Amino acid sequence: MVPLNTNESVSGDDRSRPELNQIRDCDRPVHDWYRFVLSFPPHLVQAYLHKFGVEPQQCVLDPFCGTGTTVVECKKQGIASVGVEANPMAWFAGSTKADWLPDAQTLMESAYRIAEASDRLVEKEAGIWRTLPEDSAKILLKHAKDQTSSISPLPLHKTLVLLEQIRLHNQHTQHLELALAKALVTSIGNLHFKPEVGVTKAKPDAPVIAAWLQQVQTIGKDLQAVRSHRFIPTQVHRADARQILQVLEPASVDAVFTSPPYPNEKDYTRATRLESVVLGFIQNKAQLRKFKEGLVRSNTRNVFKADTDDIWVATHPEIQRIATEIEARRIELGKTSGFERLYHRAVKLYFGGMAKHLADLRHVLRPGASLGYVVGDQKSYLQVMVRTGNLLAEIAEGLGYEVVRVDLFRTRLATAIKEQIREEVVVLKWSGTMPAKPYPFSKIAL
Repeated sequence: MVPLNTNESVSGDDRSRPELNQIRDCDRPVHDWYRFVLSFPPHLVQAYLHKFGVEPQQCVLDPFCGTGTTVVECKKQGIASVGVEANPMAWFAGSTKADWLPDAQTLMESAYRIAEASDRLVEKEAGIWRTLPEDSAKILLKHAKDQTSSISPLPLHKTLVLLEQIRLHNQHTQHLELALAKALVTSIGNLHFKPEVGVTKAKPDAPVIAAWLQQVQTIGKDLQAVRSHRFIPTQVHRADARQILQVLEPASVDAVFTSPPYPNEKDYTRATRLESVVLGFIQNKAQLRKFKEGLVRSNTRNVFKADTDDIWVATHPEIQRIATEIEARRIELGKTSGFERLYHRAVKLYFGGMAKHLADLRHVLRPGASLGYVVGDQKSYLQVMVRTGNLLAEIAEGLGYEVVRVDLFRTRLATAIKEQIREEVVVLKWSGTMPAKPYPFSKIAL
């Protein structure tokens, strides 16, 4: 196995520069239609497409597609791509961002008609505000102290009027709804991202229709700019990356570039909760739970009794050691909450889920495929260090992948512990040959 990262100090390293993970102005078209707050930047995709020598006739996969950074960048570069994403709002965003067929002028004409109709209806319904169903309202994020909701009553009313008119118009609906989703989190709602999502001071009112129109104008302008690449094949499947064989053909992928969730206490479902509820992707607690069940177990909020992914790493010595250390630390510190009791299990389930994903992935890769996984070290669980990149590389090697190298992408300040933490790209190669011996870290036969 190639040498992996070490414990060397990274304080003062120029890899901590904020711009390394920020989107450049030249890359904003299409990417800026809607972005997940923890997305990696398009220029990182560009760099690895070049390093991997990906050709236009080849196909790139992002199995943790998020809001489409990899597939959108591939389309911009004239390269076919496919994505897999379990989060329904992120899937909607990624698949819409990959659709460049709408005519920009027609889109804007539709938007202006919808805006006029919405303005008239808002004025007509003054004092009779629309609301969400009770079950939907219950799953919106609220401020912990004063219970301020993610969106105030009047802006919500205007939003629901506008959404109704978009759907009645029944043309370019996806792009118009995506513009509304972007406006919800940037201008209409009571949210802040630092980068964790939270609820801030309530806005009594907001310019809902104007904010939406501004986002539609951005989409229209970008559609004109990327028109020459509108027919490059791009598809995003709504599916679980651990069940990838259900949606992808065997030997159909030439390269992978992705960023799976990290093993930490970030509940990724919170970052898209407002727009997921308003657009109807999640309508109650039961649907929220089902959504969480389709995700890799990266935090204790989506750990369930019936989970079995940990069997994939049942004999991995370092993962078992880390889990044991976390549990011992919890007992030593007297931490007794239900979530704290799950910390050690969450780590095993996370790496087990990633092992299951990588095992199935082998069947859809072509021989010689290059892979890049953007992951970060973590100290979220009682400050026990989890070297995510190292462990993912060891798991991959056990499944027959070649570990080419682990690149340092950047360092980021973990605010809770005031330390610089490594974020890396684990670079793998698939030869096309299954290992002769069974996967060494599992109690199940492959």
